[in-house]
Amino acid sequence: MYNLMKKLIKSPSVSGRERSVGEIIKNEISQHVDNVYYDNLGNLIAYKKGSAENAKKLMLAAHMDEIGFIVTHIEDNGFIRVSQIGGINWGASAYGNILFDNGIKGILVPEANVSANEWNAGKVVIDIGAFNKKDAESKIKIGDTAVYESRLDRLMHRRISGHPMDDKIGCAVMIKALVSAENIANDTYFVFTVQEEVGLRGSKTSAYGIMPDWAVALDVTGTGDTQGAKPMAVKLGDGAAIKIKDASVICDSVVVELLKKLAKDNKIKHQMEILESGGTDTASMQLSGSGTLACCISIPTRYIHSGVETIDLNDADACAALTSALLAYDLNNA
Repeated sequence: MYNLMKKLIKSPSVSGRERSVGEIIKNEISQHVDNVYYDNLGNLIAYKKGSAENAKKLMLAAHMDEIGFIVTHIEDNGFIRVSQIGGINWGASAYGNILFDNGIKGILVPEANVSANEWNAGKVVIDIGAFNKKDAESKIKIGDTAVYESRLDRLMHRRISGHPMDDKIGCAVMIKALVSAENIANDTYFVFTVQEEVGLRGSKTSAYGIMPDWAVALDVTGTGDTQGAKPMAVKLGDGAAIKIKDASVICDSVVVELLKKLAKDNKIKHQMEILESGGTDTASMQLSGSGTLACCISIPTRYIHSGVETIDLNDADACAALTSALLAYDLNNA
């Protein structure tokens, strides 16, 4: 899992610019599926025919995109103004290293004499070391995109920290479950979605194209075990989190109970998740067509949308094991 994450996070994939990481994923999974293709929006979709008679359609979704920035203006002194793509935590971003899609590096810094609680898109600039506007424009253009510079560090006890865990770890979990699957009972669509961070767009269009009977997202969730955190039952190291509800969705009880049963039957460490803010691709998949039985298997993550997102690889392994158990289960029996 760690080596797979190293491959995935090194490729910038700000919302709307996900193809490079899509190609990495495509190379990892192509020999394990019957068909793999991109749709018109850019979602990478891999299909595997199920072994069950009259197999149900199952859609799994993990988003490839990450939060980032888009250039809106270059000032006379060479500093670069940006707008956010996705939910930027400006406090976590300030004084951080930035990487543009063309390889140019910079530093995101707040304006002088602006207090931390006032940091926002209008109060920060990116310094690429340019002498002036002309110098900056020789490297950067209006509309260029950038992300936090990726990193991945090992901590204690199989815990790793870096960026972007959200949602490269969900992609890694889905890849691991797919390539290690001994049996896939249902007609399964493994969808690596685009533009989740800006409105769950990729899962919405792909779900309408697939019209699944069942849908499960693989994404990060917050935890309640950090300093001063709002009380929440999810903890790092306590296993796969089975979502019951977040701000965008109430998961179908049939799917929740099946995932709980599969976890117990297969002795997979798990915990139950209620996230009071935020959402995932689950919401848009649930509302596709006349409705889909939908849920989410979540990877507990500390410090989401910062440069030091932190996970426990044991939790990620548990999520992959639970996904594999779902793949092997004939949904006609649910």
